[in-house]
Amino acid sequence: MPNSSDSRAKSTQGPAGEEDSADGTDAIGADGAPDDDRLRRVTAGWAGWAISASFHLLLILLMASIYFLVSTPEIDVPPVRVTTIEPPPKPVEKPKERALQAEVQLDIEAESDHPNPISQLDLPVEDSEREEESDSPVAKGREEAVADSEMGGSGAFMAIGSGGGSAGMFGSRSGGGRKRAVGRFGGSKGSESAVDAALRWLKRHQDPNGMWNAVSYPNNCTDGGGRCEPGSNAYDEESTSVALTGYALLCFLGAGFDHQTPNKYKATVTKGLAWLLAAQHPDGRFGIRNYENAVASMAIAEVYAMTGDPSLKQPAQRGVDVILATQCLDSAPGGAPAAGSSASSGRLGWDYITSTTRNDSSVTGWNVMALKSALAAGLNVGAGMDGAKRWLERVWQNANPQWRSLDAYTGRAIMPYAYWDDSHRMTFLDHGNAEVDKHVGVNLSCVGMVCAVFLGHHAGDPMLESFANEAIASIPAAYPFNTYYVYYNTLGMFQVGGERWKRWNGSVRDVLVNAQRKEASCFDGSWDWKDTRFYGSDIGRVLSTVYNCLSLEVYYRYAQVAVKK
Repeated sequence: MPNSSDSRAKSTQGPAGEEDSADGTDAIGADGAPDDDRLRRVTAGWAGWAISASFHLLLILLMASIYFLVSTPEIDVPPVRVTTIEPPPKPVEKPKERALQAEVQLDIEAESDHPNPISQLDLPVEDSEREEESDSPVAKGREEAVADSEMGGSGAFMAIGSGGGSAGMFGSRSGGGRKRAVGRFGGSKGSESAVDAALRWLKRHQDPNGMWNAVSYPNNCTDGGGRCEPGSNAYDEESTSVALTGYALLCFLGAGFDHQTPNKYKATVTKGLAWLLAAQHPDGRFGIRNYENAVASMAIAEVYAMTGDPSLKQPAQRGVDVILATQCLDSAPGGAPAAGSSASSGRLGWDYITSTTRNDSSVTGWNVMALKSALAAGLNVGAGMDGAKRWLERVWQNANPQWRSLDAYTGRAIMPYAYWDDSHRMTFLDHGNAEVDKHVGVNLSCVGMVCAVFLGHHAGDPMLESFANEAIASIPAAYPFNTYYVYYNTLGMFQVGGERWKRWNGSVRDVLVNAQRKEASCFDGSWDWKDTRFYGSDIGRVLSTVYNCLSLEVYYRYAQVAVKK
């Protein structure tokens, strides 16, 4: 049995046989130093913990450096505006009746120096604006064709319709210029609604090939209800179709719609223009007579002036060249050229067929207007205006021998249907048909008035005043009336301005708007032609519609320049 001292010695040994002191302290060797193995083991344990901690700390620092040093560059994100998109409006059914409504105010800017004295027609306005347009007038037409200049060859000729500044000759036909002109000169929502209805009617009745045909036009309309009646080709189909197509294009152009600017009638104008260009003869003539050649040349010149389309310059100039080549010679009695005259300077007006000594007032009027549009387009009009001015003065003086004593503000003057220059006197054209002569063979003062404006005469001038006095003496008060006379007189009276224009417009505008057909049928937007009382009126509904549409566009087709500012 072991003794107690041996037991206590054994109890101090560890599992490996190591000896510990009884009080838990390290065993001390005989020389007083710690046990080497135990010290090394303790030191190694603390070193491992230190290495592990250092390693993880370095790892954390490395991760942090990667995060902060290798960061994603900032992206400049534009601000996003949040808006609410309204649902598209429900389609509004086209009203079948454009009936009068009460108390509708015209929301058009009117200039204070020309207050609108005419009460507005109570009609709803229909969309007559282009699809894309600015409120600023676009430069259209030659700027140098200024209103104050007298006529003169290819130089600066008075620009009937010069809108002033960069607006050009046709600058008031669309956008803000059109709205201001309507408000300033006495248009209305009713007149604008009637213009757009007429343009829609013309669009519906255009042939697929682009022309307007006096006889077959009803076949193109798909509207229900009653059908429009065929007209007639008063002369021949080519002449009539060229004239009607030119007139229709002038209606669209007059309202600011061309073949290039995005607008709701672009396709209609493009087709009509293409047909008219294809109808031009190799010698440059449109149609057969000087009448339709003038109308078509005027339309081509205006669309060229409005758009600057280079493909139209040559066709327009060739049509104008025909006008200049067919201008009547100024001849002495017996047919010999007048002393000192030449092919360029010894000219007067125009006849229907060729260059003769018979100057027809109606044909001359359209050729003067065509030259005016050609000049605005920058085309060469030669000395055509010089001859036309001589013709006008001679016609006026010979038909009104009292012209020297005319009081410019009370005198009236007439202008015959035709002037036979070789007899140096005025005669009325004798058709040998009493009914025709009754309506057209007596007085074309309306043509004289427009030509006077286009040839440089201003309000207060005895010639222009006497023609205006003749027109104002017989203001039409009911439809049907002579639509040819009303077209010319409306254009002329607008240029004369003043109280006479207010009186004329106050009657004619409302008569035209109220006479327009308004029903759910093929007729909607047109004007009846029966009893319109002028030679050629039997051409029919297309002709009556274009003349009346042009009359209602008078406020913006050309600026008022006969009134000196």
